[in-house]
Amino acid sequence: MDLPVDEWKSYLLKKWASLPKFVQDTISTAETLSDIFLPSSSLLQPEDEMFLKELSSSYSVEKDYDAPLFYREEGNRKFQEKEYTDAAVLYSKGVSHSRPNTEDISLCYANRSAALFHLGQYEACLKDIVKAGMHGYPERLQPKMMVRKTECLVNLGRLQEARQTISDLESSLTAKPTLVLSSYQILQRNVQHLKIKIQEKETLPEPFPAALTNAFEDIALGEENKQISGASLSVSLCTHPLKGRHLVATKDILPGELLVKEDAFVSVLIPGEMPRPHHCLENKWDTRVTSGDLYCHRCLKHTLATVPCGSCSYAKYCSQECMQQAWDLYHSTECSLGGLLLTLGVFCHVALRMTLLARFEDVDRVVRMLCDEVGSTDTCLPESENLVKAFDYTSQGESEEKSKIGEPPIPGCNVNGKYGSNYNAIFSLLPHTEKHSPEHRFICAISVSALCRQLKAASVQAQTLKSPKLKAVTPGLCADLTVWGAAMLRHMLQLQCNAQAITSICHTGSNESIITNSRQIRLATGVFPVVSLLNHSCRPNTSVSFTGTVATIRAAQRIAKGQEILHCYGPHESRMGVAERQQRLSSQYFFDCRCGACHAETLRAAAAPRWEAFCCKTCRALMQGNDVLSCSNESCTNSVSRDQLVSRLQHLQQQVCMAQKLLRTGKPEQAIQQLLRCQEAAESFLSAEHTVLGEIEDGLAQAHATLGNWLKSAAHVQKSLQVVETRHGPSSVEIGHELFKLAQVLFNGPCS
Repeated sequence: MDLPVDEWKSYLLKKWASLPKFVQDTISTAETLSDIFLPSSSLLQPEDEMFLKELSSSYSVEKDYDAPLFYREEGNRKFQEKEYTDAAVLYSKGVSHSRPNTEDISLCYANRSAALFHLGQYEACLKDIVKAGMHGYPERLQPKMMVRKTECLVNLGRLQEARQTISDLESSLTAKPTLVLSSYQILQRNVQHLKIKIQEKETLPEPFPAALTNAFEDIALGEENKQISGASLSVSLCTHPLKGRHLVATKDILPGELLVKEDAFVSVLIPGEMPRPHHCLENKWDTRVTSGDLYCHRCLKHTLATVPCGSCSYAKYCSQECMQQAWDLYHSTECSLGGLLLTLGVFCHVALRMTLLARFEDVDRVVRMLCDEVGSTDTCLPESENLVKAFDYTSQGESEEKSKIGEPPIPGCNVNGKYGSNYNAIFSLLPHTEKHSPEHRFICAISVSALCRQLKAASVQAQTLKSPKLKAVTPGLCADLTVWGAAMLRHMLQLQCNAQAITSICHTGSNESIITNSRQIRLATGVFPVVSLLNHSCRPNTSVSFTGTVATIRAAQRIAKGQEILHCYGPHESRMGVAERQQRLSSQYFFDCRCGACHAETLRAAAAPRWEAFCCKTCRALMQGNDVLSCSNESCTNSVSRDQLVSRLQHLQQQVCMAQKLLRTGKPEQAIQQLLRCQEAAESFLSAEHTVLGEIEDGLAQAHATLGNWLKSAAHVQKSLQVVETRHGPSSVEIGHELFKLAQVLFNGPCS
């Protein structure tokens, strides 16, 4: 996903193994990006490019004009099954492959409007109705479309427009009575029903203004921090020989206080499941619903009414505005490279997009500054090895070198000392070149080199054809793609330590379920220069959340003045043990974690955490030991084989799964009986905070909610909360999910 597909990685690893030792040594001992990129690039042969081209062709993103009919029929099948979300996505796939101003695209838009209507997305439905008409929706089908339009307007409270639409419909039926009698009678009944509905709506009070609802969602930072863009006045930027750049509190900070709100400098949507190669598909076209079908490829807004790119079938957006912005900023270059970018992975895609976005900033200052260091005064660097050295800059230079080139005291800051969310800050993020394995450097360098050659070919094609849909890829930085290659290699190496997983909350559960489960999904990879300043702790004092491409950092606890602001890079003390955390942080981020949680856990005896612990059947004290577990209560002599308890646990988990299946198939009474038997068995050998007991309580809560037993449901959710808090902590996302479940129960249940 982040790195190239397995076939390309395996191919390059074999190529690396076949290289002469002196070539491997040259790349392995290289200290600069130029010493990695130039030798690696020279090793890319035509047969390598041909193999990569074959791989990329398997992930074709070109439009197929035979696909709309297939997707429309598949969508119709889902619509009949009342799976309206899947139907809407399939109609969207049909739109993505359609020619404009054809019956194919008009029917896909019209059918999608019907799915959106059933999902209650009336504004989006109206927009699709307009689009269907713009692309030549058949006149014979217009009446039912006008009925749907009227229903949307009524539901939105736009009654005057609804009355006008009914009037237009009646005039149309009178002027052109083309419908058969039965259809005409059905239409007349629908019209009369809508007239009554309009009269009823006129007597209802005004709905809550949408503007006020949106205002509650858009919380600003307040007064601007003059040192750090997107940060509150509660934090300041500091440097330390060991910690590097980091943020500290300028005052005592309360839990929940907003500290950073930053839009990603760049983000790339993760397609979810990779598009299947064509030879793996049962049908010629892929019908799976992935993140790439549900979220805008620019702003990451969730949408079922996607607007497709006019030139490829992959990129989709939430609006025409987002589509145009993406095209102007980067997609005009990326569009023809879609299959190649999917093959080379998200990191390569992010690296390209960062370099493309640099064209729109004043990066000439950065380039000139670095060129001065190598003795060049040309703003567009000459085609020589020296130009690549411009991108070998790191933030670890000596202070006298910084003063010689006019670099601010803190890397990434501008001449006024402000650290912003811009390319200058992006460029200052450390690539840790010397810490990556030689094989990883080689894979990245060859992949970037292959991408550069395709960029050059696309640029030549654009200049030759002078097509308005193609644009030269290099204006604004330098016409020599070697510079671009070195910049992209730097960015690709930066991403292992500086990329941020942008997440979203995905709600799951059947349509009939009153309590919905939620889980966090990885939606995109982004780079946030300000968020990247936060150092890691396995027990962080902040939490991060995302709204589209915007990251929000809040205090998760009290933070004293002068204390460092800390963020978790993924390995959290509530999710994995100290050994696993240390290994992951060392392999991905190249440091040994010495945070308070790791220090405390290392000192403690290696006992199983309470959410995985067994308890004594007699006195309920925790069991401890290795192969044979003994009761921790000194007055109790019970002991038991670990294998025996593990076997009991596995059997119990199977029984819980059976109960969950009963719940999913609409048998809540049977599920409750099964879960109560599981609960009795679990309490005889598992700790009270064991994860399985939490799952049992959660299942009982859902079953009782289905039957309308609200008080019992709430009691079980509260017990589940205790288990989740022990496992994940009081400020965790998981606790938030459980509290939301409790809120749903209390909202649906009686006030008492």
